Amino acid sequence: MNQLTSLPVMAVSAGILYRPDGTILLASRPADKPWSGYWEFPGGKMEAGETSRQALTRELEEELGIRVTHAMPWLTLTHNYPTARVCLNCFLIDAWQGDPTPREGQMLSWQHPDAVNVMPLLPANLPLLHALCLPPIMGITHIENDLVGFLKKLDAALLAGLKLIQLREAGITQHYAETVIARAHQHGAQVVINQDVNLAQRTQADGIHLTAKQLADTVMRPDFRLVGASCHNKLELDHAEQLGCDYALLSPVLPTASHPGATVLGWDKFTELAQGRSLPVYALGGMTQSLLTPARERGAHGIALLRGIW
Repeated sequence: MNQLTSLPVMAVSAGILYRPDGTILLASRPADKPWSGYWEFPGGKMEAGETSRQALTRELEEELGIRVTHAMPWLTLTHNYPTARVCLNCFLIDAWQGDPTPREGQMLSWQHPDAVNVMPLLPANLPLLHALCLPPIMGITHIENDLVGFLKKLDAALLAGLKLIQLREAGITQHYAETVIARAHQHGAQVVINQDVNLAQRTQADGIHLTAKQLADTVMRPDFRLVGASCHNKLELDHAEQLGCDYALLSPVLPTASHPGATVLGWDKFTELAQGRSLPVYALGGMTQSLLTPARERGAHGIALLRGIW
């Protein structure tokens, strides 16, 4: 038997408390616990008979003295420590009662996910911080042969706070792609190129977005900082996870103007496919910005918008 798979599995619930300014709460581990002094997301071991959400509520009340009032299922990760395999059930928490107070001798610190300055971090939490750096909304370009007009729409969306863009159109020139990327970078936004690996390399884009066909044909993660993929079913999501993609788009969730009459997943199927994943999943298809919270309540990291963002 493989030594790692023979390790006992410990189920843990962890809460990512986040404030409107984008900061998240990290806590140091108390002196009487393993890995003392390391920083992590607050939470703890699930007790017999508890659901992950029940454990989350209990642990955060015991550790921080707060009562969680709105928690959304997020990622599920497994990390191998020397003596156990930890299955980390993570929740995004945007509402609670009370002020987080260290009740177990730990230290607390509000941090920006892309600029954490408390060290050392518990190893299992590193992938979570990486995922948290992905914005909750992706804008997918919808140029419609109006190159100049789209740049005006892009500028408006960037000013409104858009931080992640997928440049989707085939045949876009390198100059135009570089123009989009430069404008995005001026606002701290990231750009991934759909399908065209060579264009992404030449323009020094932030990443590549694989089509479902590309995903099926890919056996090794492309050498980009960000790698995403379009998925429509369990098999494709499984492959995106195994490949080490940073995110996946799952579609179509709802009816869309671009594909009228197409079969859609619906929210129940989306939830079934998205929850319990180790990579962030964006809901795509029929999305509007008002659907961000409902999507996250069903396990999405966020939503991707084709028309609704421009």
